[in-house]
Amino acid sequence: MDTVFFIASKLVWAVLSPASLILVLVVGGWFCLLVGWQKRGRGLVSVAALLLVLIGFLPLGEWLIARLENRFPANPALPETVDGIIVLGGAIDAHRTALWEQPQVGGAAERIMAFLDLGARYPAARRLYTGGSASLVNQQYKEADIADQVFYQLGHVNHGVIFENQSRNTEENARFSRELVSPQPGENWLLITSAFHMPRSVGAFCAQQWPVLPYPVDHLSTRGELWRVEFKVQEHLNTLDTAIREWVGLIAYRLTGRTTDLLPGPDTCPPQDELSAG
Repeated sequence: MDTVFFIASKLVWAVLSPASLILVLVVGGWFCLLVGWQKRGRGLVSVAALLLVLIGFLPLGEWLIARLENRFPANPALPETVDGIIVLGGAIDAHRTALWEQPQVGGAAERIMAFLDLGARYPAARRLYTGGSASLVNQQYKEADIADQVFYQLGHVNHGVIFENQSRNTEENARFSRELVSPQPGENWLLITSAFHMPRSVGAFCAQQWPVLPYPVDHLSTRGELWRVEFKVQEHLNTLDTAIREWVGLIAYRLTGRTTDLLPGPDTCPPQDELSAG
């Protein structure tokens, strides 16, 4: 079932993404005009044009993503003692790394920066990097296998970082990581991931009976400046794509029992001392 869910999530998103929707409208409109359905064709092309104008001038994606990013505070107060630090993969392109034979880091590099920073602040904490491949066709390229090389280039020599390289999505990040490190009741584990992805991540870890302390990074919304008009088609489209994908992921995770709440927040997990050891 895990593989079916993984494949289905990729195929469904290929259809639901904003760019795909606009392409379908344009191609559908062109086809209708070609066969003489003038009114229907003009209607489809007009809808596509309207969507492009709205996306180009308004930060629609930020409006959707801001609620996710505000579920957990940035720069949260941290406990005096931290037993473990987890960072979710997503910052490294393992496939392109293999092709170019040098690390290729993407837009979520803040995850790695926070992981190294918190590791230095809590040197006694166990550190876990979790991330395999989220690709349908390139499963042989594992992100966690590249992470150590990235750390080295950033001046960090690996001293006991644990790498989990089999997970393909957030639910597997949580499940495989728990099996790997066996967290104990009462331990404080920090979780690092992008702010928009933190609600689903916390929900996935809570579903594994593993309460974590969220440390969100990589914010995509412009706090305090959401109501603005500017012409940035590609940037707005990318953010909208991320926002809709994350909301669809939250719904899918809730419907399949991979989280206990539709929009996990600070009260989703039980207290640390109620962590099940089994």
